[in-house]
This record gives sequence, structure tokens and C-alpha cells, in this order.
Amino acid sequence: MKLYVSAGSGNAYKVRVLISLLKLPCEQVIVDFASKEQKKPEFLKLNPRGEVPVIEDSGMVIWDSAACLVYIARKYGGEQWLPGDPAGMAEVQQWLALAATEIQVGLQYTRRGLKQGRWTAGNLEQGQAIGRVALAALENRLKDHDWLAGNHPTIADIACFAYVETAPDANLPLEPYPGIVTWLSRCKALPGWASR
Repeated sequence: MKLYVSAGSGNAYKVRVLISLLKLPCEQVIVDFASKEQKKPEFLKLNPRGEVPVIEDSGMVIWDSAACLVYIARKYGGEQWLPGDPAGMAEVQQWLALAATEIQVGLQYTRRGLKQGRWTAGNLEQGQAIGRVALAALENRLKDHDWLAGNHPTIADIACFAYVETAPDANLPLEPYPGIVTWLSRCKALPGWASR
């Protein structure tokens, strides 16, 4: 398997975490965002969106962090990481959706706006309001449960982790969310959890 990443990408980090947890052999290819390598024709053949992550595996090319997580979980991880029953799969999917919406827009875009001065959607107040919706949904689940879906870690936890952990960079402190804080520690304690 080959994984295309860039320095600091939380979305690529999600895929690195799952690959590490599953102890899969993987060649990492660093895409140089500073030189806009991700927008060059050869990379756009892999991902027309010009973003990381992208994986190449057994002749397949998959882009988007959620799609990569689903593919790897289903092919290499079995039922633990992505349940096959309708209820379990739907429970995971709702958290993948949150990761791609309120977490991405509210936490990641606000963090990027503050750190890079690049506001993709809205302003600081709007981003933080959306981020608080994400954090409230997570805290509501995690105050009484160890994991986001079912009673064990799944790709739902991996998908949500990356930008929740960096919420303080969006000026959204995590101290008001003790369930989230404990969950972040629980995730990082899993054997094989990749460091940033």
C-alpha cells in the first residue's frame, strides 16, 4: 500500500493511524503543499480534488479520508473497525458524517483560519459556533460511553480524533468536555496508535 500525505494534514493522519493500528506495511509519499505539488497534473490524476490523503492498493486508487478509512477497515480490519451489520455500520457512518461536516468546518477550518489566515467558510465566530455543535455531540455520547460507536474503537473514533484533539488551536478549549478529554487519552493509549 502507498499513502500520500502532507505535513500537518489531520485527514492524512487519520489514515496513518488506522494503518498503524493494523500494522500494515505502507510506503508514505510526502506531497509538498508549499510547492503546490497537490495541484499538479500528475497528482490530480490520483485525486481530482488536489488533496491528501490518497491511497494506492492492489491497483485501486482511493481519495478522501473517510473513503480510505472505510476501504482499509473493510479490507484489512474486519468487523471491529467497521461493523457489517446495518445498525453498527450506520452508527459508525453518523460519526464519519460529523467528522466531514461540523468537525471539519467548525474545528479544522477555524484552526486553519487562525493559524494561516485562510478562512474557507465563514469567520471566527461562525466557525467556533459550528465547532461547539460538534463538541457538544461528542461530549453527549462520550460522557456515558468509552467509544463513539458500539463498545469498542472503530473508524468513527479515528475519523473524529484528529481535529477534535486540535480544537484548542481553534480557540475552543477542551476542559469543558471531560468525556472528550478522557476519550482522546483512551484513543492514544491503543497499541499502535500513530503519533503526529
